[in-house]
Amino acid sequence: MLARAVASISASALSGNLSALSARAGVPLLLPVKADAYGHGLDLVARVAARHPAVWGMAVATPREAAQLAALNTGKPILLLTPPTPDEVGPLADLGVRLPVASLAEADALPAHARAHLKIDTGMNRLGARPAEAAAIGQRLAERGLLEGAYTHFASADEPDLSFAHTQLERFRGVLAQLPPLLAHASNGGGILSLGQLPGMGLARPGLASYGFAPPHLRPVLPLTPVMTLRARITHIHTAYLGESVSYGGLWQAQSETLVATVGIGYADGYPRNATLRASVLVAGQRRPTLGRICMDQLMVDVTGLDVGLGDWVELWGPGSLTVTDVAEWGGTIEYEVLTGLGARVERVGAK
Repeated sequence: MLARAVASISASALSGNLSALSARAGVPLLLPVKADAYGHGLDLVARVAARHPAVWGMAVATPREAAQLAALNTGKPILLLTPPTPDEVGPLADLGVRLPVASLAEADALPAHARAHLKIDTGMNRLGARPAEAAAIGQRLAERGLLEGAYTHFASADEPDLSFAHTQLERFRGVLAQLPPLLAHASNGGGILSLGQLPGMGLARPGLASYGFAPPHLRPVLPLTPVMTLRARITHIHTAYLGESVSYGGLWQAQSETLVATVGIGYADGYPRNATLRASVLVAGQRRPTLGRICMDQLMVDVTGLDVGLGDWVELWGPGSLTVTDVAEWGGTIEYEVLTGLGARVERVGAK
């Protein structure tokens, strides 16, 4: 059976982004591939990352993601970014997954063959040990021969005001000064773009930037390319006559005879329902508006005057004139949510 919607993942775009980000950071990358590689497909992204010289390893958010990534045998280290349960620690260590540690109890509970990255909370107030406690935890890990790295997470490095990012960095360095040499990492994509090379850091962790997106004020810093192109098939073509409405609630009515194409993608696939009456798509290279309410499994498009047929592809977003940023704005959300919300019915395929 043919896929109604396909997300093409460009290996060349991803590789180019990784090279540019690593060069700006001045260090190798710990590539976040959580949430199915930000919706891009873990298998596809991990294969590109595995052969990229700028990628030291990959990071995930859950133990199941770690196990899934470990099963791919990429040869790259894997870091779990969020705490596992006590029952998961041993199996994760057996898989070679680097484990986050934020307390002395966690440090003492690690098996002797584990490798740990000390998580330091420098102001995000989400996870990690506070700086006043972190050095002692890191020292305990070092004494046990388990300490490989230490990390923190910037809360606002993607904003124009970098004062709090510098405060966090100062706190992080204060802990690092009390520890033996290790792999330190702090910069997310915003940190790399805003701050560039940071002395003392051994890795950087660009998330959404790796997949081609940055805040508007940081886009001129690096020429990042969106990695995903999303297309869906036309499944039906019909004419809406003057005065007829399209889709639920009659939100749109034809002001003249209109050729309507129904496209096989909807909010169950991750296309935001809140983009209703605002969204447009590319049909035969032309930007055309969607008509009426976006449905669970489909949306409708004005294709009047175009030569289109059943099975033809419509582009929902890509690296060109219509991007995920546009769709996120129409839906009143952010690129992260649109990309990671892309459903399992959308087939991910590799592209050059």
